[in-house]
Amino acid sequence: MTATPKASEHGTAFEPLSATFAQNPYPAYAALRDKGEPQFFADFDMWLVTRFDDVAGIARDISMVRSPEFFMSEEEITEQKRLQNWLDMPHHQRFVQFSMLDSDGPVHDRLRKQVFREFTPAFIARQRTMIQSFVDRLVDSLIDKGEIDFVEDLAAQVPGHIIGRVLGVPDEDCPQLRVWSERVVQFFDIDRSDARKALAEQATTEFYHYLLKLMAERRAAPQEDLITRLIAAQDAGHLNEDELVSTCMLILMAGHGSTIDVLGSGMHALLRFPDQMARLRHDPALIHTAIQEMFRFESPLPFFHRYATADCVVGGKSFPRGTKFGLLYGAANRDPAAFGGDADVFDAGRNPNRHLAFGGGAHFCLGNHLARLDMEVIFTTLLTRLSSIALAEAEPQYKRGLSVRGPKALRLALTPA
Repeated sequence: MTATPKASEHGTAFEPLSATFAQNPYPAYAALRDKGEPQFFADFDMWLVTRFDDVAGIARDISMVRSPEFFMSEEEITEQKRLQNWLDMPHHQRFVQFSMLDSDGPVHDRLRKQVFREFTPAFIARQRTMIQSFVDRLVDSLIDKGEIDFVEDLAAQVPGHIIGRVLGVPDEDCPQLRVWSERVVQFFDIDRSDARKALAEQATTEFYHYLLKLMAERRAAPQEDLITRLIAAQDAGHLNEDELVSTCMLILMAGHGSTIDVLGSGMHALLRFPDQMARLRHDPALIHTAIQEMFRFESPLPFFHRYATADCVVGGKSFPRGTKFGLLYGAANRDPAAFGGDADVFDAGRNPNRHLAFGGGAHFCLGNHLARLDMEVIFTTLLTRLSSIALAEAEPQYKRGLSVRGPKALRLALTPA
């Protein structure tokens, strides 16, 4: 039987905006997984997919797309956006709702090609010295404070500055870019209030005017940075100005929030599993598998969607063309069928670890090498320079939402080595 419920029909009980879910979403994920097949979530008119094999299959299937343009008319898309409160925000629609992330087929391939060459493992490896120098100076300023908020004082200071330097943003501008990025991205979650909408549009507008100014400066005085090379790609006809602005916004936004979140949740995981922190201190070579485990254990982007462009079968149930699936990466990455009976345990040496935190298929995260290098440098530096790292609060509070996973703050007590 083909599943075709309407948005008004009763769906599965699922409360991703609740405080309980924010603190620990995994019981809710497990309850959905245990049902064995996708569950309808009326609030988003979508089917939630939680099992590893099902999520991986959809993420890697080229017939599963991010944009509804393959099966909806322009009028239908406009009506869908109206229902989801995505209209009447011209800059957000122009530069955020359209992007490499939310395009498919030839448009996506053309835009991704312009960025892919800049994020190769070899290019990222050449950034190590710069990242290490930046982290060393930051740790120098914090190590004797005794107590810090790891999220704000350290995690939030690194990823944006590093991706900013790669793109060509001056260090002094990076804190403002973080503010804009967070205000833009918050509107992707399921709370689409008018107040959040206005905040997203204002931030996008200010972000746009900043990038126009930066682009003009690079045209007048080209430098060895990504924005200069993207301008050259525009001049060569590989992308237009709107696509250039959208791509720069996407790179900067992707380089901020998710890496900050996984740094915070990764540190929290080490504190929750002190035997694994001790293991990592004893064997620093485990840093690579430990970082992969941080992404699996607390996936910083636990939700993305896909649309089916053809009739399909997922989890043993038939679905028609046009079905919207909610891929719960956070649930899939704790699936015992894929990770064994210890899926809810943090294992710094877990290998193999075929997690889905970076997505899959055509939309596999381009920035994964840079994010992992940032984390490798940060955690290695801290474990080398500190003899003790301890939680200095009862229990950190996690952000609310379906699309984010990370602590709001993380108070740490530090003891220098």
